[in-house]
Amino acid sequence: MAAHVPKNASVSGFLRFNGAVSHQPQIDTWFESRRPELAAIAREWFAEMRNSGPDVTELLHDGHPTACVADAAFGYVNVFTTHVNVGFFHGASLEDPTHILQGTGKFMRHVKAQPGALPGRAVLKALVEAAYADIKARLQAERSALGGKSA
Repeated sequence: MAAHVPKNASVSGFLRFNGAVSHQPQIDTWFESRRPELAAIAREWFAEMRNSGPDVTELLHDGHPTACVADAAFGYVNVFTTHVNVGFFHGASLEDPTHILQGTGKFMRHVKAQPGALPGRAVLKALVEAAYADIKARLQAERSALGGKSA
């Protein structure tokens, strides 16, 4: 799944969050406050996001763990009553040959995971990797558009 910045995408058209840090302890507390079988799924996939690269930062946004590169969000997890969403802020631009991504919005997509009905690990891991590469490409495109300066 190659990362690319769609030609019609605004390089500054992505979410930025103040306060993203390399490790936010409140996120660990968030996992502990969820049903154990759902928290385990969310924790596993947020760990994949955390481990995407040395420049990944994190914060709680809208009450759920969000992974960023610097201050630009690329993924999140959220726990619901019976399932976990593993989401991507630019999921609509990711290649999805297995059609695992859900959602109809302009940008965001998610994968629904439930105990006993987990998505294929390799497919979801590839989406996490692609989302990370995608936001890095968007940030690089923004730097280039600004003449090498950060926004």
